[in-house]
Amino acid sequence: MKPDIHPAYGPVVFRDKSADFAFLTRSTMTSTETIEWEDGRTYPVVDVEISSRSHPFYTGTAKVLDTAGRVERFERRYARKER
Repeated sequence: MKPDIHPAYGPVVFRDKSADFAFLTRSTMTSTETIEWEDGRTYPVVDVEISSRSHPFYTGTAKVLDTAGRVERFERRYARKER
C-alpha cells in the first residue's frame, strides 16, 4: 500500500438518538463531537438516523405485502371474458 493516502482507521461510536442506542466499532469516519464510552475512554461519535434498533426489518414491525393476492385480484379484475 502507498503511504499517506489512506484515511485513518480507528474506533468510532455510532449513536442512534431515536432509539437511544450506541455501539463502538472501527471506521474511517471522523467527527468533531466526542463521547465518553463505558470503558472510560473518549471516542469520536457519529449520529445516524437508523440503526438495527430502529429499522423496521430488525425490530419486527415491517409490513409484509401479499403480492400473490394482488396478482390474483388483478387477473380477476382485468381477465379477458370468454365469448
